[in-house]
Amino acid sequence: MKYWLFKTEPDAFSIDDLASRANQTEHWDGIRNYQARNFLRDQVKLGDKVFIYHSSCKDVGIVGLAEVVKEAYPDHTQFDPESRYYDPKSTPENPRWVMVDVKFVEKFPAILPLKKIKTMPEISEVGLVKKGHRLSIMPVNEQEFSALLSAAKA
Repeated sequence: MKYWLFKTEPDAFSIDDLASRANQTEHWDGIRNYQARNFLRDQVKLGDKVFIYHSSCKDVGIVGLAEVVKEAYPDHTQFDPESRYYDPKSTPENPRWVMVDVKFVEKFPAILPLKKIKTMPEISEVGLVKKGHRLSIMPVNEQEFSALLSAAKA
């Protein structure tokens, strides 16, 4: 099992949105960065744990936990000309973009803010705390996952 951090803008899709979906499951679509796509396509696997991180909002930070319940498959939004994620170079025969399905596990009692994460000495490898790492999907090693999970539940 691997561990991940998925960023989302809560105005577009939040941890509460995930919790309220049928079966508390939703596809994670709209990824349009090649490195993030490669993580989804090649490394994110069934059963992996995912921190849900709210970004581009007043209170940025880790808000909850999800689990991957379906591995990578073509992101249907790339084929829809009405979608903001439409990609005219992508075809059903040769899709460029993928998505995974995630299932809600829990919402933390409070947001674990980025400001606090940056002060945690055991957190140094997560792209979130490295300058210039702005990916919406990023790996988290097992030690850092444990530390972040403990801090989020404290």
